[in-house]
Amino acid sequence: MLLAAGVALCQDAGEILKRLDRLEAENESLRRQIGELRQQVERLRGVEERVEIQERRVDEQAQTKVEASEKFPVRLRGMLVTNLFHNSPHAGGVDVPVAASRVAGRRAAGLAIRQSIIGLEYRGPATLWGGRVDAAVAMDFFEGTTEVNNLPPLRMRTGHVGLHWETRSLTLSLDKPLFSPRDPNSFSYVGISPLTGSGNLWRWTQQVRFEQRFGSETTGLRAQAAVAQTTEDVGTSVPPPVTLERRRPALQGRFALFHKLDGERMIEVAPSFHVSTTHAGGVPVNSSLLAVDWFASVWPRLQFSGMYFHGENVGHFGGGGRQGFTVRGPGNIIAVKAQGGWGQVSTPLTPRVTLNVFGGMHDSRNRDLLANGLSVNRTGAANVMVRIAPNVFVTMEAMQLRSTYLDAGGRKNNRYDLSLAYLF
Repeated sequence: MLLAAGVALCQDAGEILKRLDRLEAENESLRRQIGELRQQVERLRGVEERVEIQERRVDEQAQTKVEASEKFPVRLRGMLVTNLFHNSPHAGGVDVPVAASRVAGRRAAGLAIRQSIIGLEYRGPATLWGGRVDAAVAMDFFEGTTEVNNLPPLRMRTGHVGLHWETRSLTLSLDKPLFSPRDPNSFSYVGISPLTGSGNLWRWTQQVRFEQRFGSETTGLRAQAAVAQTTEDVGTSVPPPVTLERRRPALQGRFALFHKLDGERMIEVAPSFHVSTTHAGGVPVNSSLLAVDWFASVWPRLQFSGMYFHGENVGHFGGGGRQGFTVRGPGNIIAVKAQGGWGQVSTPLTPRVTLNVFGGMHDSRNRDLLANGLSVNRTGAANVMVRIAPNVFVTMEAMQLRSTYLDAGGRKNNRYDLSLAYLF
């Protein structure tokens, strides 16, 4: 009888163990399903936010669309930006400094809306040989160095008229140089590009561009060439009686290799070049550079972008008052050799909050400069962009500029900015 009870007890224990094993397996299956459901919920949240943005854009486009005389739609696009800023004493008396001034002034703060942008976009139907026409123009109110009245003048920023086929494009534009297509992310510096004078060569120039595309949508090459018109009298002081030819032709090229890992991740690397000749006092001064720009988004929460250049006489591309060449005497004019660049790391902290950290440098060769020349200009900055509505952003940015003068040594300036931007 005891033996029979022991056998029954062992059978019951075995059955309990089997039930425990089944329960453990079912729990593991439930944990996997819960994990998958959580991932689906996160994806659905992202889709809902994108749908919300698209619906808002559709509504706004329905409100802002106007018709051209040919009955094709022209869209009103732009950005309203309000900046509340504070500069330390070495801002040089300007709202958005690009270098720390040699002499300290007073601390300055202000509120400005003149970096706002207004623009028009046009997209036409198929036309010559099946090509599609598009056009755009963008303007702002940033003319001048300070906001001296309540009605600052309207200024042309960029614009283009393009004809696009399946594998090639021809564009007439006012835009950044072909070798410097990117900008760091900032609502603090909009009237001029962020990191002006610290590695970002951006001066908008008239140009005719041709692009030929090779490969597929996933992996390929975009080969671009441009004939541009430089603006030589920007950022260069020429002593009399030396005269400067204001505009000169230039040749630029860029070759962008890209690979898309999926719908959101990609890598692009683009070597490029520029060649032109400045005419100063009847003396030709070469202007040339080699550059490379890049964008990498290999991980969903990390993006890395920037550019590097090495060349001579590049001050006319928006070097922030940098010398492009030096006048040593009659007929003795030399190009200033320089190198520099910038980089940015961007990461979304949440679906609505993004952190951007960027910095850059422009280093001119000392022996090519005048005795009071600006040798090295460095800038470091970080901002947090918060999307409080589909088209509305609040940004907090801190920046420090460090400038080294041959005759005065190092100077630094701190700048803090709180921006509210509405994109339409």
